Amino acid sequence: MFENFLIREDSLRNDRRDGEVVGFSLAARNANYRGVYLSLHNGYYLEVDGVEYPVSAQSFEINGRPPRGFDEIRTAVWEHWDYDDEGILHVTAPGGLAPGKHEIRFQQSVLAAYGYQPTDEEWVANPPKPGSGAGSDKAPQIMTYTLILNEEEN
Repeated sequence: MFENFLIREDSLRNDRRDGEVVGFSLAARNANYRGVYLSLHNGYYLEVDGVEYPVSAQSFEINGRPPRGFDEIRTAVWEHWDYDDEGILHVTAPGGLAPGKHEIRFQQSVLAAYGYQPTDEEWVANPPKPGSGAGSDKAPQIMTYTLILNEEEN
């Protein structure tokens, strides 16, 4: 049940650009013990305090590169996300999150397969929506975390 540890507990932050809070971020780990090619990473089901944030509002920072949207990541076919490497999930949300406790519902969507599956070609063309259960690899449950955003650390 590694999905209990996919988010680093102390990682919730508001993201700022030019002094303005433009969203928030958190540190995520890969649930697949072999790691995955980055192009198989399909985004996250993410709900914070009852508000769902779609993949289109998400970008992912990994391997020393700036945050990229999942449309760009799906073309990173030779780039690997190693099991022990932490990535940063950035979420566009003007004003960010208030300081204090936040309930986060979270599921990672990684389209890793053990050989050819009947869904493979369809998922390449039309990746499943994170949270639907399809394409969840080693993290099939939507997990609930309680994280604290400490504003003075931002």
